[in-house]
Amino acid sequence: MTPFETDVAAVLDALRPGEVVSYGEVAAEAGHPGAHRAVGRFLRDHGGHHWWRVVTSTGRLVPGNEVEQARRLIAEGVDVHDGRVRPT
Repeated sequence: MTPFETDVAAVLDALRPGEVVSYGEVAAEAGHPGAHRAVGRFLRDHGGHHWWRVVTSTGRLVPGNEVEQARRLIAEGVDVHDGRVRPT
C-alpha cells in the first residue's frame, strides 16, 4: 500500500462499533486534509476497513450500498433513517 493508503487504513481500523465518521474526517485524521474523494476511492478499491462506518459530510450513506450499510450501522446501535445517519 502507498503511504496515503496506510494512513487511511490506520484511521479506519481504529474506528469502534457505533462510531461514524465522514470521508473528510478520515482524510484529515490520516494527515491528508481535503483528500475525501481519495478516501472514497480507497474504500471502493480495498473493501474491509470498516467501510460502513464512513458516510458523507451530511450523513448520507454510500450510494448503491445503503441497505447493507444501514443494516451494519443499525446492528452497532447507530440511528439510521431515510438513508442518513441521524446525529446524536
